[in-house]
Parts: sequence; structure tokens; C-alpha cells
Amino acid sequence: MAEGRGQVRSYRDLVVWQKGVDHCVLVYAAVRTFPPDERYGLVSQMCRAVASIPANIAEGHGRGTPRELAHFLTIARGSVMEIDTYATIATRLEFAPESSMNEILAATDEIGRMLTALRASALRRLSSTQAN
Repeated sequence: MAEGRGQVRSYRDLVVWQKGVDHCVLVYAAVRTFPPDERYGLVSQMCRAVASIPANIAEGHGRGTPRELAHFLTIARGSVMEIDTYATIATRLEFAPESSMNEILAATDEIGRMLTALRASALRRLSSTQAN
């Protein structure tokens, strides 16, 4: 399995996993500005969803098969959609500066596209191994 340049030996080699971890840091920093009464609401939901993105990438990679990888990338993509929704809600509620939420939304979009491409690659590998 290769992503970008070079051979992927670990999920840590996947650029999308690296960006997912960076995305976690970005979201965790942004939610610090949310009202304290959102600690168990939107803050909790956003932190759970954003952490599950790189976690599911790692788990899927660790399962060792293209089918399992594709499955866990699909779950990660669902979490991307959650973050998109939560960031949109936070923006409308004015919980954080719009520029901060726009940065999160841009990173969310990029990670979503990368997950889609990596999932398609895993499914192509699955099809080619089943054809043999």
C-alpha cells in the first residue's frame, strides 16, 4: 500500500493520518473558546469525532486487509462529516471566531477528500486480489 511517495509501513506513514492528528490539535484548540456550559455538549461531541478520524485510520490499517481498511476509512469519513456539521453549528452560534471554524472546515474538507481517495485505492486492491 502506498500513499503519496514511498512505501507505507505503518499508519503513521499515511499523510491522511498525520493530517488527522493535526486536525485534532486544531479542533481541541478551537473548542477552548466555547462557552463553559458546552463542555458536555458540542465540545465533547467535536473532540470525540475528531479523535476518531486518525484512530479509525490506524485501526483499519492495523487490520491488515484492504476490506477492513476500506471499512474503517468509511467510519473515519463519517466522523469527518460530523466535524463539518459541528463546526458549522459552532460558527452559527458564534462560539468561536469564524476564521477558526473556517480553518477547521478547510482541513475537514481536505481530510475527507484524502480518505475518499485512500478508500478507493483500498477497494481497487481488494478487487485486484479477488480477481486473481
